[in-house]
Order: sequence, then structure tokens, then C-alpha cells
Amino acid sequence: MPDEIKNANADENVNRRQFFTKLGLGSLGIAAAGTAAFAYQFLDPNVLYEPSPVVNAGKPDRYPLDSVTLDVNSGIYIIHSQEGFFSLSAVCTHLGCLTAWKPELNMIACPCHGSKFAVWERANLKPGDKIEGPAPKPLPWKRVWLNDDGDLLVDRSTDVPPMQRDSFVRV
Repeated sequence: MPDEIKNANADENVNRRQFFTKLGLGSLGIAAAGTAAFAYQFLDPNVLYEPSPVVNAGKPDRYPLDSVTLDVNSGIYIIHSQEGFFSLSAVCTHLGCLTAWKPELNMIACPCHGSKFAVWERANLKPGDKIEGPAPKPLPWKRVWLNDDGDLLVDRSTDVPPMQRDSFVRV
């Protein structure tokens, strides 16, 4: 019986060399697993899935003449004026706040820092021009066109020069 206990204790006892061998192999295994995880993350494409910059604003008859309609989801105004349809960005050029149409003041106002923008052409002001406030630039005009189905489309990624003949869509 003492021989059996001696052999069992010999299997349980690990000498110094075996301990450092197991410790080294375990460390190498953990390092290899970490390297594999980072390699997979590096090789996996890091793509942002954003919505299309082109917005379908619907049929033109949805918008009455001399109306300003805010599309909150896409951050644009659809404006139906005497000249036709045009679109302005609804994002303030100061710090990027979403502006609001104030029909009682007949202007677009930023609730964050008080910038005000013209909507209709006035004395030496074009639609989108800054009236007052800290905004450094006017609201940019966005490209508008009709598709084959007769829907208004707005490209939020394309700015157009204001008040030019091709900036309006006539229906």
C-alpha cells in the first residue's frame, strides 16, 4: 500500500520544469487566441451602413403653393414657391441643430442659439440666407428633381447654387 500512495503522489507532484513548461504553453495559447481575435477584427470590413442620401419626398400635389414642409427624418425642407419646388437643409450651419419653421415669423429659426434664416425672397435676401444669429453660412440648397413616376426626389449630399433657374423644379 505504501507503494501505491507513493506512485499517486508522484503523479500529483509536478516538478519545476513541468510547471514552467505548462505555464509557458498556456501563455502562448492565450497570446495566440488574442492574436487570432485581433486578426479577425482587422480583416472583417468596417463598413457604416447609412441610409441613402436621396430622399423620396412624394408627389408634388402633396405640397400646397407657398408651403414649407419639414422632413424631420431626413433633415430637409421642401418648399413650394411661385418659381417651383426647392429644398433647403434643415440643419443649422452653426452647430448642427435641427431648425424649425416658424410660420408666424415667416422664417426658419434655430432653437439652440437663435440663428434665423429667410425662406422667401426679400430685399437683398435669398431663401436660406442668414437674417441674424451666430450661424456662419446660409442654409444650403439641395438638389431636387422629378423621377419617372412623378415623385419629388431630394439629394441631401448635393448642394446647388441658390436662386438659379435649374435649382427649381417646375411642375
